[in-house]
Parts: sequence; structure tokens; C-alpha cells
Amino acid sequence: MNQEKPVTRIQKRNRETIREAALDVFSQHGFRGATLDQIAGAAGLSKPNLLYYFPSKEAIHVELLGHLMTDWLEPLRAMTPEGDPIEEIVGYVMRKLDMAREMPRESRLFANEIVQGAPRIMDMITGELRELVEEKAAVIEAWSRAGKIAPLDPYHLIFSIWATTQHYADFDAQVRGILSPAGDSHFETAQSFLRQMYVATLTPRA
Repeated sequence: MNQEKPVTRIQKRNRETIREAALDVFSQHGFRGATLDQIAGAAGLSKPNLLYYFPSKEAIHVELLGHLMTDWLEPLRAMTPEGDPIEEIVGYVMRKLDMAREMPRESRLFANEIVQGAPRIMDMITGELRELVEEKAAVIEAWSRAGKIAPLDPYHLIFSIWATTQHYADFDAQVRGILSPAGDSHFETAQSFLRQMYVATLTPRA
């Protein structure tokens, strides 16, 4: 019976190096614009060496997207029905904004895939992501029916959170071109603005 050889430390390191390099290349050029030569060059490896670890550009892309979806869903999973409704939702907004600040390459990788029609992750979107959104939308709708937050459409609330937070990663050049911030200082003002906006939107009217 054949047994797979254990992965060596060097092999693990090279796979991680390739993933990091590919994340840079894909986030800048998109899937169609990226090439294996660019990824190999960014990783400091020869193209044949890269192909030893990944058989194709698509294989690297799919692996990156799989890891990304796990990270992408975690902030929404953390929203709990036992907490204060407004703080739970605003907390989700803040976590998504933190991801835009700390993981801009991953956000752009995801955005590029969606713009192309999500050919490599549509099963994840219609499966795991949709199930999670439906679960949390039901929680938000229950809060709304109970008068704990203002009446609103829970799905479009979630979509708006994605739009207002991921914008800072996906359109980073535009934001920086307009604001000319010192470092990442604009994330602090964005945090204050989004908190104020969502608290005002969610607070029930007297």
C-alpha cells in the first residue's frame, strides 16, 4: 500500500511563499491578468519549481479563495443573538472595517472574483455563505420584530455593511487620492463615522 510522503518544512515554506506571492499578483492584476511567470518571479522561484507545488494558476487561485472564505465568514459568525442588538451589528461593522485595513489584498482578490461572476467560488456563495447570511438575517429580523432595532431589511443591511467597509480596501487608491491621509489615519475617522451612521439607522424611533 502506497503512503504519501510527509510534507517537509521546506515544502511547507515554499507553498506559503507561493501563496503570498500569488496573493500580491492576483490582487493587483486579477485572475485573468496574472501569470504563472509573475507569481514565480514574486515568489523567487523558477516556473518549473512553482509547478511542482501547484499544477496551474487556477489551482493557486482556488486554494487562496478557500482560505479567504474561512476568514471572510468569521466576523459574521461572531454575531450572537444573545448580545445587545445594536452593539452586535455595529461590532460586525467594526470587524469588517478592521479586515479592510489588515487584509486589503484578500479583499481585492475576493472582489475580482465576484466581478468575474464568481466562477471558482459560486458553490461557496450559494452554499456556506448563503446559509450563514440567512441565519444572521433571521436573527436581525427577530430583533426588528421585537422592537430592539428599527424596522429594516436584514439582507440589505448586511449588503450595506459589506459595501461601506470593503470599499476602503477595494478602492484604496481612490480613497487615498481624495483624502491624502497620514498612513491609515482615515480608518479611525471611518470607524467613527460608520459607528455613528449605523447606530442612528438601527436605533428604534420613539
